[in-house]
Amino acid sequence: MQQNHQSEIIGHEKLIPNAILLPEIVKLMDEGHTVTIRLRGFSMRPFLEDNRDKALLTKALNPKVGDPVLAETQPGVYVLHRIVSIDGAHVVLRGDGNLLCEHCQISDVKGAVVGFYRKGRTTLDRTDGRKWRVYSYLWTRLYPIRRWLLAFYRRIWIPLFGVA
Repeated sequence: MQQNHQSEIIGHEKLIPNAILLPEIVKLMDEGHTVTIRLRGFSMRPFLEDNRDKALLTKALNPKVGDPVLAETQPGVYVLHRIVSIDGAHVVLRGDGNLLCEHCQISDVKGAVVGFYRKGRTTLDRTDGRKWRVYSYLWTRLYPIRRWLLAFYRRIWIPLFGVA
């Protein structure tokens, strides 16, 4: 999910441009801190939603295929996507709500997702937990029909039931 590129204040929160905020977050993770960020964008639908969910991040030490990670795909451009493949130092990423892939080097994988706070909950859905593993197993295997599933979600599910 890409961060919004404009600064604005919403309630007590201030949105800071991706190019300013995320390098600071990477520094904090490099120092050993975990960081929670609010997700922006729609690339991880249907599981994660724009401006609703949060991710708990830590420094990426040993990224593996299937892991959701924070990666810098171009200088100053960060995405939170799942690793699709690793070939030597080359990493292929794809958001769960995306059909196309993005690429980076293993050194550009800056953060590993520990878990997600979804739907306003204070309980962490851990990426090493059973719920996430089952979701990931099913969703990644549905890639051949993802286009239709995402279209159904956007055009029918959201209008009928909303995303909250």
